This record gives sequence, C-alpha cells and structure tokens, in this order.
Amino acid sequence: MMHLRDSFAELNARDRARALLDRGTFRELIGPFDGIESPHLAPQGIVPQSDDGVVVARGKIRGKQAVVISIEGVFQGGGIGEVSGAKIAGALELALRDRERGVDIRPVIIFDTGGVRLQEANYGLLAIAEIGAAIVALRQYVPVIGIIPGKVGCFGGMSIAAGLCSTLMITKEGRIGLNGPEVIEQEAGIEEFDSNDRRLIWGTIGGTQRFSAGLVDKLVDDDTLAIKEAVHRAFDDEINIPRSSKVDMYHPFFQTIDLSKTIKPHEFCALWEDYVSRKNSDILGLSHLAINKEGEGKSRGRTWFDALVGISSINREIPSVLCADAMLGKEKVRYIAVVPNHGHRFYRARCGEVGIEEGWTIAKYVRDAVEADRYGKKRPIVAIVDVPSQAYGYHEELFGLHQACAAAVDAYATARLAGHPVIALIVGKAISGAFLAHGLQANCILALDDKEVNIHVMSKRSAARITRRTIEELEEATRKVPAMAYDVRSFAMLGALHELIEGVNADSPGEKDIAKIRYKLEEAIQTARTSPRNLSNRLASEQAQKGRNASIFVRRKLEEQWN
Repeated sequence: MMHLRDSFAELNARDRARALLDRGTFRELIGPFDGIESPHLAPQGIVPQSDDGVVVARGKIRGKQAVVISIEGVFQGGGIGEVSGAKIAGALELALRDRERGVDIRPVIIFDTGGVRLQEANYGLLAIAEIGAAIVALRQYVPVIGIIPGKVGCFGGMSIAAGLCSTLMITKEGRIGLNGPEVIEQEAGIEEFDSNDRRLIWGTIGGTQRFSAGLVDKLVDDDTLAIKEAVHRAFDDEINIPRSSKVDMYHPFFQTIDLSKTIKPHEFCALWEDYVSRKNSDILGLSHLAINKEGEGKSRGRTWFDALVGISSINREIPSVLCADAMLGKEKVRYIAVVPNHGHRFYRARCGEVGIEEGWTIAKYVRDAVEADRYGKKRPIVAIVDVPSQAYGYHEELFGLHQACAAAVDAYATARLAGHPVIALIVGKAISGAFLAHGLQANCILALDDKEVNIHVMSKRSAARITRRTIEELEEATRKVPAMAYDVRSFAMLGALHELIEGVNADSPGEKDIAKIRYKLEEAIQTARTSPRNLSNRLASEQAQKGRNASIFVRRKLEEQWN
C-alpha cells in the first residue's frame, strides 16, 4: 500500500513530540495546565503562553525510555527565554543524570526557533549556554538527535546548540544559520545580504545546501513516518564523533578557500566534496593556503592579553586569535583572546568579531591543551573576552558560522568536563554568539566593573528591528526586565558572575591593576577545581536565587514530574 505523506513541519510542537514517541506513551512535563509562564512578558505588554513555547514529553522510542523536547515556532518565533530555556536545559540535565545512573534514555530536540527571545535577552543567552553544556555532557553516553523540520528554522544561539548534536537532520524546507537574513542586512547592509532575496536565502542556509556542504548529517523528507524512521536509525548507529568535535577535519578546510572572489553556494559545496574525497583518500594536499595579512588593531582584549601573558612566544595561526601559555603563581595557564585584525581576509571579522576562522581556531587551541594534559595536571584555560559580536556576513553564513561557534563551545565544555579550570575574564564587550563561543562555557566568569563592559544578545539597532520597537522603547523595557540591559551590573543581578571586579583601569592597566586581576584569576581557578564540573553553580549564588528564580523553579518542577 502506498504511504501518504503526512507533513511533520505542519504539525505543532506538541503533535511533533507525540508523533516521534511510541503510540500511547506520550506524557507531557510542565504542560499548559501547570500554568508556568514567563514572568517577563506581561510587564512588557506581551501575552505569555502557559507552556512558554516549549513542549517536554516523556515516553518511549521503540520501547526505550525517551525525552522529546519540541520548540513551538508559532509562539514568539520559537524564542528562548528564561522558562522555555530552563525547560530545555533542565530536561537534558535530568536525562544526563539518568544516563550517569545507568538508565537508558533517548533524547531528541526538535528545533523551530529564532534563538534568544529578545524580550528576555540575557536570560535566553544563559539558558542556551546551559543547553549546550548539557548536550556535550550527555553525548558521552547516548546520541543526542536534533531535527530541523521547517517553518521558522533554527537560528541564533540555538543554531549553535543544534551544531553540537550527535546527529542533525533537516528537511528541504528547513534552514539553519547563526544570523538571520534581516539581522545581517541590518548590521552589514543590503549589499552584503538582501533579506528579501528568497533564492539567496535558501541557497545559503536552506536544508539541501546545508546537507550538500556537510553541515547536517541527514536530509529527510517532510514526512512524519520518514522522520520517525530516521530517528530510529540514528539511535541504532554507533555513537559517532559529532561535527563540532572534528576540529582536525574542518579547521584546515577553511584555510584552503580563496576569498579573492565571492564564493557561490554550489561552488562551496563542490569545494567541500573535493576536500572530503581527498581527505578520505589520505592524499590531501592543500593546493591553496589562504593567508591573512596582519593589521593590528587596539582593543581591551589585546591590552589584557599582553598584560597577563607578558611574553612574545604567542601562537598565531591567524592574527585575530592570540594564544599563549604563561605562569600564574606556580602553574602554567593557557590564555586565549580574540582581537581585531584589520587585514583579515574575512572582512566582516576585522574588528574583533568571532567568525569562521576564530571559532575553529579557538577550538583547536583548547583541544590542544586537553590532549597535551590528558595524562597530567589539567592546566587552567583563561578566555579573555572582548568580542563585539559574531561576524555578520554572507560568507560566514554560507560556510557555517554556527558550526564554527559550536566547535568552540564544544572545546571549552570538553575541557571543563575533563577537569581543566575554565575561567572567563570579561574586559570589554561580550555580545551574542561570540560570547556563547568564547566565555559562556566557563566554570567561573569574572568581569571588570566598567561602563564599557557590555553583555547582551544583539546590537540595539538590530534588536529594535526584530522586535519592531524603537530603541527608546527597548531602553524603557530594561527598567522592567534587567536581563534586557547591556551594562555589566544588570548582568551581575542574574547570578552568573563569579565576581564583579571593581577599581581596575580597564583601558590602561597599571602594575597594581594587573596584580589584582592575577590574584582574582588564581582565586577563581581554585574555586573551579573544588566545584562541580557542570554549570550548576550559576544557579546556586545568592543573586541567582533572586535574579533567576524562575530557572530554578522550572528545574525543580521538572524533577518532580520526571518519573
């Protein structure tokens, strides 16, 4: 009998979760009748939803215990806020706990999301960091399957989370990219990316192109039965090496690409296929090694790297990522900073943004330390953070900027789980996907108490365009929701900072300033060594008990309903 196609993409989030689970086993956790909704939307005049746009369902997949997390793209564009983010992260954390106890459970995430919900800003940013941390930890025990069915697609920080999955599948109707077309146009201009050019959009970030370019694992039909069978096969497969961990595969590839002309989508796919075929034949020769010209630019990241490292033997595979080992007290520490390079061949990454090369290079430097210390003492890794944003550009999205950022997230999380104290020192800007990639996976986050230290998910101009508000209206909203503010003191109210350091000259540090930061780093390293290797400490602080009480409450309710 011929099978009649039943669109998976057209289902709502609840029915998608139900469709993947064995018949009669669907059980929703923190469902609509629990009445747990975002406390941050109503004060802004936005009608909340009683499940906050995320469905968490327990049940069975082929007779095995499972948890399916399904994001509802119809509500607020699938944006991740405090409650919805806590539901996703909390469910993955409980699945990890079960696996650590020997309980067999299968996790699936259905992505239909624009990323962070801008009306909750830093709540979503923190939640996505915790989602990424849980995926990396859980993957050690069981494949984490991601599905992008279509409609909204998968954008923003959640594209980084998708890039961490063991197996990622997408339909032809699906899209995935770090920066949405409208945001790229806002930040870089219509000449860089025309958000009304549908052919350009689908050719750059559409499901077929992403599969051809090696940025997703499976291209599946938009058919409920076909997707369900693909999920079954993915769990039957042996645990594979996730794409975000294949630094030795991807890092050299981007050094072979000549950017002297615009690369078309089909040309990029051909370059990838040729590279893979030569790599698999073990006769790889780099016919073109792309070189960045060095054009040094000043930044706080460079200032503090120089101040703390104080040596000239710096690793510089690319000029925009500095890496060096230096003594701090009686032990060796690896410092990593992203800095401006005005000669960068990726011109959208010339002012200290995290781009394609930055993400993969950070991942390489971190993994080099993990490998070198595999059988010895785990050296601390300090991420010096001054990143104005991720790079907004056509080539960045075509080449998979979300995957490059996922590689950095994966590397830092892997180092932390292996016992390396990972410390983030925020000395300047810490914005959006750049901060997710470089800093937010740290055991401890330190920040200078300075008016130029800003933490957020997007520039004010782009946030205003996406939310259809004026900048003045956004600034008014920050008085009601501190997580929407840019200043570091507002961020500190959320409880994620290990310490806010006062009395330091951020731009021109003297000997006393440097000595103070060295002392604070040593303290943070000792704290990291005696604390859990996950990110649970961020919800244990006194500030978090107030500033993220909804995150804590949601996790508690999830645990009560889990079994």
